[in-house]
Amino acid sequence: MNQSYPSTLRDELDGDTLHEECGVFGILGHSDAAPLTALGLHALQHRGQEAAGIVTFDGRQFHTEKRMGLVGDHYTDPATLAKLPGFISIGHTRYSTTGEVALRNVQPLFAELEVGGIAVAHNGNFTNGLTLRRQLIADGAICQSTSDTEVVLHLIARSKQTSSSDRFIDAIRQMEGGYSMLAMTRTKLIAARDPIGIRPLVMGELDGKPIFCSETCALDIIGAKYIRDVENGEVVICEIQPDGSISIDARKPEAPKPQRLCLFEYVYFARPDSVVGGRSIYVARKNMGINLAKEAPVEADVVVPVPDGGTPAALGYAQQSGIPFEYGIIRNHYVGRTFIEPTQQIRAFGVKLKHSANRAMIEGKRVVLVDDSIVRGTTSLKIVQMIRDAGAKEVHIRVASPMIYFPDFYGIDTPDADKLLANQYSSLKAMCDYIGADSLEFLSIDGLYRAVGGETRNNDNPQFTDHYFTGDYPTRLLDKESTSNVRKLSVLASGG
Repeated sequence: MNQSYPSTLRDELDGDTLHEECGVFGILGHSDAAPLTALGLHALQHRGQEAAGIVTFDGRQFHTEKRMGLVGDHYTDPATLAKLPGFISIGHTRYSTTGEVALRNVQPLFAELEVGGIAVAHNGNFTNGLTLRRQLIADGAICQSTSDTEVVLHLIARSKQTSSSDRFIDAIRQMEGGYSMLAMTRTKLIAARDPIGIRPLVMGELDGKPIFCSETCALDIIGAKYIRDVENGEVVICEIQPDGSISIDARKPEAPKPQRLCLFEYVYFARPDSVVGGRSIYVARKNMGINLAKEAPVEADVVVPVPDGGTPAALGYAQQSGIPFEYGIIRNHYVGRTFIEPTQQIRAFGVKLKHSANRAMIEGKRVVLVDDSIVRGTTSLKIVQMIRDAGAKEVHIRVASPMIYFPDFYGIDTPDADKLLANQYSSLKAMCDYIGADSLEFLSIDGLYRAVGGETRNNDNPQFTDHYFTGDYPTRLLDKESTSNVRKLSVLASGG
């Protein structure tokens, strides 16, 4: 089994980035359900690299394969796919924000209920998951994982509704937070999105068969057609009928609310070739760079992206400013393999395991470094030093999003507020001095809104979820607010 870096080295490499919880993919009625799901998950690998799982149903029984590590390390093996026969499939690729890294937490989670077998997978986070878990355990429920997805299965099992669809709807109406969710029964593929649409979910079609996935790039990889976004608060129930046809029933169990997509989908998480909420991620990020150049110009010789996230914004900055764009930093795309022991000497290499300076484009020049975001600032500090070591005369950092002040509770793994760079220093100059740059500027919140949606922020009714910048959380945070909900999940330790 391929492993990621041990935690000590992984902290050095990834501790200054944000992580999204996961990606989901599901297809109904296709003879190649599992291979197509594996391909879809491969396209969604950027949303989670810790583990992946697939569940199928072949008309008689359910099959499941769950593996730690990358999709391509396991689901390209014909022997693995042979264990996943069937015409219905859902899959999940994971980065953990709730629950430890262990095989029992890998989704989809499956349970045999009164209404039959059901598998569930979701992207995002429930802000009342711990509260509900505590209530369920007090009522006698037995929890086998530390994943909040398991709470949904318990709620489905305890629902008084008759059909699996109605039980599912009854369960998710009790959940709060930001999520996109897929469920699978013997005949149904069910897709649901949270009431304000924080996390994305799209519907597609291949050979007349319905598909749901986190991003359009997962449709593109298998040649599927994009149909539409699943609307916020919507539940779409696709079911195979006795004659082989597929019925589609779209419901909105609650009164509609204004959609508020997560802005970080545009800033960082989604793939550049995806379309989220009807907007091209690439175009939005390039617009961020254009607006950044307008708001924070600087005299320089070259614009250099911090790869890969900063590249579209750097192109926009260069286009608007007229300063040449160059690849002044080269990224090592194969850093995920454990090929060395994490000794102190190796850890001292720090960011150089991921990035190296392209001296020919940097030496003797005034450099504008464009990044998509800054979390703790530790990576920025190392990159600035690396650029200086390569002979840069000046280093100016421009960040294509606002300062991050607040943690997230909807599926983004963020540090505690006191560890965020913006909260550690009282001024922009103090931050700049810490990082070691000649200047430091961030895109304004209105500049970001204009880049994504074309309008400035409506402070009375914000168009997007932006609490990490503003502190404006769009839902209740029951788990955070409840002082009695200190996490005490005493599940048996596991090596995987």
